[in-house]
Amino acid sequence: MKSNETDMSNNLKSSLFQDWDSNKGNIKGRIIMLAFRIANFLSHIPRPFYYFGYPYVILYRVVVEWILCVELPWKLKVGGGLRLYHGQALVVHDRAVIGRNCVLRHSTTIGVAGTFADYGGVAPIIGNDVDIGSNVVILGDISIGDGAVIGAGSVVVKSVESGVVVVGNPAHVIRVISKVGANVKC
Repeated sequence: MKSNETDMSNNLKSSLFQDWDSNKGNIKGRIIMLAFRIANFLSHIPRPFYYFGYPYVILYRVVVEWILCVELPWKLKVGGGLRLYHGQALVVHDRAVIGRNCVLRHSTTIGVAGTFADYGGVAPIIGNDVDIGSNVVILGDISIGDGAVIGAGSVVVKSVESGVVVVGNPAHVIRVISKVGANVKC
């Protein structure tokens, strides 16, 4: 148990520094990611201490979700280096998984497909180094490959291969990027 706690602490420190560097010049992104990492850390501590973190989680939800309008659930699995541009109207399902060094822009939804009854459905898995444009909708039991670029306004309901640029509604491939995993911008 001791090594698991040490790993969690090291992961928190590492992710915090990566997020801080990724959001350089973006104070809102830095604040949101700092608050998220602390809330996420508190969600993984052992049960007796878990409840002491609840006041912070409630504060996190009020400030980040209600005031800053970014729905980044505190239980979400996110790799280090997440960059948030124009953090407004961002909605991510708590079962989604986001890899390292990804970019999320405003008015983006990442969630399950279906009705309210399907709320517990399967959410997307986003790979590493994925660049997601503004006003993008990514829904369902799909995966987005490493180094993919999702163009602004796209609706993604099928899995996307690594190293491609997709745009449109429904999203379709318009270009293959030669260097998969490189931080390539569209």
